Amino acid sequence: MNPAVEQDTIAAVATAPGQGGIGIVRLSGSDAYRIGSDLCRRDFEPRHAHYCQFLDADGNTLDSGVALYFPAPHSFTGEAVIELQGHGGTAVMDLLLARCCQLGARLAAPGEFSQRAFLNDKIDLAQAEAIADLISATTEAGVRSANRSLAGEFSRQVATLMEQLVALRVYVEAAIDFPEEEIDFLAEGQVAGRLEKIESQLATVTTSARQGRLLRDGMKLVIAGRPNAGKSSLLNALSGEESAIVTAIEGTTRDVLREHIQIDGMPLHVVDTAGLRASDDLVEQEGIKRAWQEMASADQVLLVVDASDPQAAAADTDTLWPELHRELSADIPVTIVHNKCDLTGATPAIEKLSDATVISLSARTGAGMELLRNHLKTSMGFKADEAHGFIARRRHIDALQKATSCLVDGRVQVDNGAGELLAEDLKRCHAALGEITGAMSADALLGEIFSSFCIGK
Repeated sequence: MNPAVEQDTIAAVATAPGQGGIGIVRLSGSDAYRIGSDLCRRDFEPRHAHYCQFLDADGNTLDSGVALYFPAPHSFTGEAVIELQGHGGTAVMDLLLARCCQLGARLAAPGEFSQRAFLNDKIDLAQAEAIADLISATTEAGVRSANRSLAGEFSRQVATLMEQLVALRVYVEAAIDFPEEEIDFLAEGQVAGRLEKIESQLATVTTSARQGRLLRDGMKLVIAGRPNAGKSSLLNALSGEESAIVTAIEGTTRDVLREHIQIDGMPLHVVDTAGLRASDDLVEQEGIKRAWQEMASADQVLLVVDASDPQAAAADTDTLWPELHRELSADIPVTIVHNKCDLTGATPAIEKLSDATVISLSARTGAGMELLRNHLKTSMGFKADEAHGFIARRRHIDALQKATSCLVDGRVQVDNGAGELLAEDLKRCHAALGEITGAMSADALLGEIFSSFCIGK
């Protein structure tokens, strides 16, 4: 624990900006009790609600409300904490906060309350991040998963892996340092078996983490295609609203349009783009340039083709489809959508080809839209009925992948009989997993994480 953090008392408004029925000013630190007592001119019992007048330096009432005292270490931060619950007006909260600072507190930095909870071992790093993810969750599934992470579900699974890894490291290092005569501990099979078990459990945690990251960050879906293929109609059909203007005039959409929706709890960031074609119009050229930029950062691209025009559909398949493959990264999947099947009499369907998925639908009537929604969930590995999932971030996935890579290298060392190299791979795997909960985290990483939090958290 950092002694400087212990001595310092911070204060912040813990409720959202604006007007509300209740506003909260929170204090944490060694002087929190004294500041709260001076402000209310009374003593406090731990974990009791006290109705108080909040007074200025001259004894005049700034506000009236409830004061709560949580003594160290039995508080969220592990320090003495005072919460002042007053009327939720901006001016009232500002006056209370200014009075707290006048009495000796300082303004808290973003995420500093959660950071102190982490530094005082009240929560680990994954739980701290779950607080911010719970606040920013946009779906019910996201809320539930963030709550499970906050309760320690993700941390427990990582801790289980680390315990097994530590046990294996102890066995391997002991075998290296104290070898028994004529016994090859790598060849006896126990190390390989334990390594395989850890690798299997790590794969299960990684799968859940990918689902958790999808719930947190959502899927970026870019709709692309020629003018009048029905891109904006498809956006409207997915969102269930008239988000985009739809006309028979080519080039109606000249800029990027964004809509944030969800499919069975999976957040979806849908981007409608300008029609891809050669154009002398400078504004349209800029729109097309932005369309390619959006596609380059997509999780998936929908190439919309006008199925009612056989010549246009054939041209898109022969030219636009190869162009997307050429310009986009190989890990960005492209799904071909044959739109306007209501005009061709074709039955809505989904077909898996060797290098693409083709979906026939009608954005105007909605026929086949459920096929598209299910395809989007499946392609992202989303399971709406995940009962024991948790929220996760990109850095968690990176750490899990790094740990997996170390175990793969470790298997090679087992096969080669290189015990010392195996011990190093297990050590690196242990360090990668430790980054998730903060057991092994650089100060720079902590600063980056907590700086993105709300001030009062």
